[in-house]
Amino acid sequence: MAHKIFVNDKPIILTTRVKKEKHFKNYLMSTINIGKVIRELNNTDLEGVMVIGKNKDKLLKSFLKKLPNVVAGGGKVFNDKGEILFIYRNDKWDLPKGKIEDNESIEDTALREVEEETKVNGLKIVKPLQTTYHIFKRNGRLQLKITYWFEMTSSYNGILEPQEEEGITKVAWLNPEQIKKAMENSYANIKLLV
Repeated sequence: MAHKIFVNDKPIILTTRVKKEKHFKNYLMSTINIGKVIRELNNTDLEGVMVIGKNKDKLLKSFLKKLPNVVAGGGKVFNDKGEILFIYRNDKWDLPKGKIEDNESIEDTALREVEEETKVNGLKIVKPLQTTYHIFKRNGRLQLKITYWFEMTSSYNGILEPQEEEGITKVAWLNPEQIKKAMENSYANIKLLV
């Protein structure tokens, strides 16, 4: 499976195979200028870029070295009705997640962040889900966020409270029908998980 790192909703695909694709541009891992690639993705109608490396086991590691990394943990939480817990932040539906703190395990980060952002407690981790990657700009500097996701369950049926200081305006349990609608206004990374 090729690794995808998102810039907004456009993928940077890490691969060892050179393929000519329409609306995609190829770059070599060894000579890539990340800043330039991101400007191109943001300012053109390119659908994504392919970054070609030699060793498939080292593709991700090589790419991650090119930008400062921010590590986060998050949860896809199911309640007893099979609904999934969502937050609404920056006018998009998202799953709760946040940055790791000193000496914390990634599992503890994910549990803490879900509870802080939504007030849902009694969380249990069921299993790890895929890890997602996206590039964002903070204080004018590009950073790469690595988010470790976990499937969780909770029987919590109390009040949901959005963590407003984190810019969260809504928290909701969504059923499959509502999720379909929410995904029309979400992020590519979240669509992969849902």
